[in-house]
Amino acid sequence: MKTTKLFTAALIATVLFTSCSSDDDTPEIVNEEEVITTLTVTLTATGTGDIITLQTQDLDGDGPDDPVVTVSGNLAAGETYNGSIVLLNETVSPAEDITEEVEDESDEHQFFYTASSSLDVTTAYANYDEDGNPLGTEFTLTAGEASSGSLTFTLIHEPVKPNTGLTDAGGETDAEATFSVTVE
Repeated sequence: MKTTKLFTAALIATVLFTSCSSDDDTPEIVNEEEVITTLTVTLTATGTGDIITLQTQDLDGDGPDDPVVTVSGNLAAGETYNGSIVLLNETVSPAEDITEEVEDESDEHQFFYTASSSLDVTTAYANYDEDGNPLGTEFTLTAGEASSGSLTFTLIHEPVKPNTGLTDAGGETDAEATFSVTVE
């Protein structure tokens, strides 16, 4: 009788121990990294309607060919531009619009705009995630005095939000493009 009680207690303990296992059978959701071959920034002047396009296209990704970088014209001093950014994966046909995915996952992405100190432009976010933090696929750019320098667009995946800029955003860089820009 005593042996039966001990056997029963051991059996119950074994069942409880195995049923409380910390095995997590829930599969981890894999969010594959986006392939971005082309980043296009379109700047539309609010006063004249003139359009300036900045584009970098790297169809071989990390391959031997350098990206093709184009800037369609100069910015006008004192003009304000409505900006939009489009991201494409052109390794597939038809090209995949990655912008939609970035905007759908707005809480996991943020664009940053960095102007060199010699370039007199300012930027402001025009679209936000569901928590009111900047996303940045849409923005405004105000061209100040005649100047020239670089303007860099950086897309960060899983940044700390809110943040004060790239220095405390953390996350990983999904895309980065630098353009030589002139304000005349």
